Amino acid sequence: MPYQVTVQPSGHQFTVNDDETILEAALREGFSLPYGCRNGACGACKGKVLSGQIDYGVHSANALKEEEKTQGRALFCRAKPLSDMIIEAKEIGAAKDIMVKTLPCRVEKLEKRADDVMRVLIKLPANERLQFLAGQYIDFQLKDGKTRSYSLANPPHDDALLELHIRHVPGGLFSDQVFTTLKERDILRLKGPLGSFFIREDSDKPMIFIAGGTGFAPIKGMLEHAFAEHTDRELVLYWGVRSRKDLYMVELPQQWLAERPNFSFIPVLSDPQPDDQWQGRTGYVHEAVLADFPDLSGYQVYACGAPVMVDNARDSFVKTRQLPEDEFFADAFVYAADTETAVAQ
Repeated sequence: MPYQVTVQPSGHQFTVNDDETILEAALREGFSLPYGCRNGACGACKGKVLSGQIDYGVHSANALKEEEKTQGRALFCRAKPLSDMIIEAKEIGAAKDIMVKTLPCRVEKLEKRADDVMRVLIKLPANERLQFLAGQYIDFQLKDGKTRSYSLANPPHDDALLELHIRHVPGGLFSDQVFTTLKERDILRLKGPLGSFFIREDSDKPMIFIAGGTGFAPIKGMLEHAFAEHTDRELVLYWGVRSRKDLYMVELPQQWLAERPNFSFIPVLSDPQPDDQWQGRTGYVHEAVLADFPDLSGYQVYACGAPVMVDNARDSFVKTRQLPEDEFFADAFVYAADTETAVAQ
């Protein structure tokens, strides 16, 4: 049976139908709760149950730990109510007013940036534009009814073409196509914008961006948006990859470094090769942040990459560096042969 959910502190109310999660019902009613993956992997939709009964649904144990359940936490992308409920969640007002569209699009350019990374530029019909916030993503709607999600790498002000960075996952339903049979001028279908990974512009706190691999894509769009807005907030980018060749667009942050006095760039290699002759930082990217910042209480952190990187960053920053939990914003990428995606969708 349908149940009513009340969101605090806003007081907004909506009805959740039998076949819906709390997040699905909220989005249907036009209330934008935070979310990233919508499959229980990233933890971006985590909120608190103040009253009522809940079915937690299937989710990653890392995204919602048992101790968090005892504290009343739940992942609203997976949870379904078993009674009327009151929940606590911070609504995203900026995204609420953006219309989600389903549109045809054309592949304008395919540019191989690394052995396993393709930069894809897509063009919408002449009379269409996709309004979005820097950092959001789109879904490609495939012929079999499945979807594949990819973060937008361009900022909203530069929207003549939509830019995606697609990593090749061997056996991947869509990425195999991108690296083998997809051609310029091919027609695809997308839905977007989606997601709550974007800069919170109601703050003046300095921002630390952590990208893992192609997690650079949405962060690129966010930084280019911040530059266009002439922000004077401190902007620090950590980009973690395996070896030097995986810094597939390193010339761009190096250019920003030369042009932007409020921008810093720290590349980090986890497995540098002898041929790399690497003299820079090594190890896990979140550990580089820990080494550089003994106190994060006055910062915002935006992280995008593999779930383990996002989880480790969130846990260590909050527990050991005094980062307020609500100042950590993330999108977690999940890569698997049959479920590849560039956000955790």
